[in-house]
Amino acid sequence: MQKLSIRDVELKGRRVFLRADFNVPLDASGRQIADDTRIQATLPSIRHAIEQGASLVLASHLGRPKGQPNPKMSLGPVATRLTELLGRPVAFAKDCVGAEVAQQAATLAPGQALLLENLRFHPEEEKNDPEFSRQLASLAQLYVNDAFGAAHRAHASTEGITHFLSPCAAGLLMEKEIEYLGKAVENPPRPYLAIVGGAKVSDKIEFLQNLMRFADTVLIGGAMAYTFLKSQGIEVGRSKFEADKLDLARDLLKFAERRTITLRLPKDNVVTESLSADATAQIVPTGAIPANLLGADIGPETRKDYAAEIAKAKMIVWNGPMGVFEIPQFAEGTLAVARAVAASSATSIVGGGDSVAAVHKAGVADKITHISTGGGASLEFLSGMKLPGVEALTDK
Repeated sequence: MQKLSIRDVELKGRRVFLRADFNVPLDASGRQIADDTRIQATLPSIRHAIEQGASLVLASHLGRPKGQPNPKMSLGPVATRLTELLGRPVAFAKDCVGAEVAQQAATLAPGQALLLENLRFHPEEEKNDPEFSRQLASLAQLYVNDAFGAAHRAHASTEGITHFLSPCAAGLLMEKEIEYLGKAVENPPRPYLAIVGGAKVSDKIEFLQNLMRFADTVLIGGAMAYTFLKSQGIEVGRSKFEADKLDLARDLLKFAERRTITLRLPKDNVVTESLSADATAQIVPTGAIPANLLGADIGPETRKDYAAEIAKAKMIVWNGPMGVFEIPQFAEGTLAVARAVAASSATSIVGGGDSVAAVHKAGVADKITHISTGGGASLEFLSGMKLPGVEALTDK
């Protein structure tokens, strides 16, 4: 990794502004955390800083409060959970800027931590306002970004603040993300296999185009498969496809052909009348989907076919489900892919909410080399884009 790491900087006796990704789901009351995975992911950086004798100013966003304070999106419950997980008190500030917050930060002793209130309660955060960035920077002496999930946004706490603090280092989670995702785009082991699913080709155009510069094989699933099939004149019944993206799908297929990339589409499909848990489902070959039915998952032949390709790979990047994963009877294709990736000896990188959920649901998360915490950020990184939150960090 070409960026300075938290391991490379002197932390003892210094106040550190650590940007974390505590954008966790809360229950309906807004008082209980439903899933603390993102909090757990940044604990190594927090513990490292505390052990090295730093005092910590922790900051994050939560949800989309649209630049207004919203008690249902307060980070208060996160401070409570951090206190439990660290076994030491984590103080909570009622705001993220202002005289009171500055006073709280200034009186932190080495080993103490203060969590600021939701950064997005101020519209200046997303606007990357220089004055707001300067106020955040005034709370500390050096900057650490461990929020890979927000690194694709040039916000005050991810990019603006770096103009006022130095050095600016990557946290341990950020370091790990850059290392593994960098491996996928810089010098990947081969054969390199990409698995791409989800609803829309349009959401993943750059991702697909960039993957085709590196990958040897691409497996397509989810509703986007029907856009590719339809572009070849294959009937898809009532399956969802993007009518305005058929030319793009044809271009991608031609590009794959020119680059001698193996691009696989489903051989068979689980089809149904409606996307509901109690709907009747049947398996039909591709090209034989009845006019009144729609595809909801890849079929058993495709699962076998994709598993065989996965078994040959040395590098696997997976983003997006193979079907309507949230409905149990249409989740089997995605779970089969999760199990095949876990059984592979390849370096495997999984990103995107549903793919990550699938490896957890299949009970194989510990068999995946790297589970990316940044959905949009990992997609943009693997699409060859520069991430403002990474670019802004100090070079080694």
